[in-house]
Amino acid sequence: FCSRLGIRVGNCTVVHAANRETLVDIGESVRSRDVYIIQTGSKDVNNSIMELLIMAYCCKTSCARKIVGVIPYLPYGKQSKMRKRGCIVSKLLAQMLCKAGLTHMITMDLHQKEVQGFFDIPVDNLRASPFLLQYITECIPDYRNAVIVARNPSTANKATSYAERLRLGIAVIHGEQKESESDMVDGRYSPPTVLSSSRTMDAGLDIMPVPAAKEKPPIYVVGDVGGRIAIMVDDMVDDVHSFVAAAEVLKERGAYKIYVLATHGLLSSDAPQLIENSAIDEVVVTNTVPHEVQKMQCHKIKTVDISVLLSEAIRRIHNKESMSYLFRNVTLED
Repeated sequence: FCSRLGIRVGNCTVVHAANRETLVDIGESVRSRDVYIIQTGSKDVNNSIMELLIMAYCCKTSCARKIVGVIPYLPYGKQSKMRKRGCIVSKLLAQMLCKAGLTHMITMDLHQKEVQGFFDIPVDNLRASPFLLQYITECIPDYRNAVIVARNPSTANKATSYAERLRLGIAVIHGEQKESESDMVDGRYSPPTVLSSSRTMDAGLDIMPVPAAKEKPPIYVVGDVGGRIAIMVDDMVDDVHSFVAAAEVLKERGAYKIYVLATHGLLSSDAPQLIENSAIDEVVVTNTVPHEVQKMQCHKIKTVDISVLLSEAIRRIHNKESMSYLFRNVTLED
């Protein structure tokens, strides 16, 4: 970022003490200065959040004029809905960041766009789709013979957006709906509490219908992928089991090459090994999250650099210029 913007990195030290506390020291004056703190969700996500919170609060108490958090991947994005006896963690994180002193935030491809409304500060949710579309047209041979695939119905809008801009067909995989977003998990279909046998209301409970447990539906593809290149698109690649299963189905339906494109390459746990041994030919992600170790373990993982987009966003915010230019090739479904 600094080389593109022609500035230097601020002097700052982050130390993890022996008692596992995080210590932050700003080594220069930030009084009446605009501070841009760059942090993303790494492998140790909770430490990353604490470092960001403490650094923002440190700048706030040091009288910085403006504190902008540049967070390419915002953690806890999946926990943006109320489920059973849990809570909306995304809203908690948003309130913590605002309370720590952030006055503006730049991020990329929030898992749920509604998270943007949890913040009491301006949030610029940039999109990586123009960079991924450029990769398709420039780096995938014979991409005109491709079909955009939605891994589950919930990603059909994103897949349709890609397909329309590339003038390609679309296919949707059914049977891979996320269990965590089902009615069974959020408690709406929870059975009534079983009361003691001494209570007189026991007889009444017998007539209340209790829904049967959901069986996992078979995976099937809606759309023609035979003799074509299948390109699955999503916002992140974390647990790859569903991608691997979808790739097997696409291979059985006649797809001769399979790509996976996503903004955030979390690639948790044994994801590199699963990708390496799967029918997937290439996984393309941006560098919003560090994944150098995963690339060393799997040669199928490719990276698209989006630092130029974030650098331009920083420059425009600092110079009080319009941000609309950065969204010119973006649709509402991205």
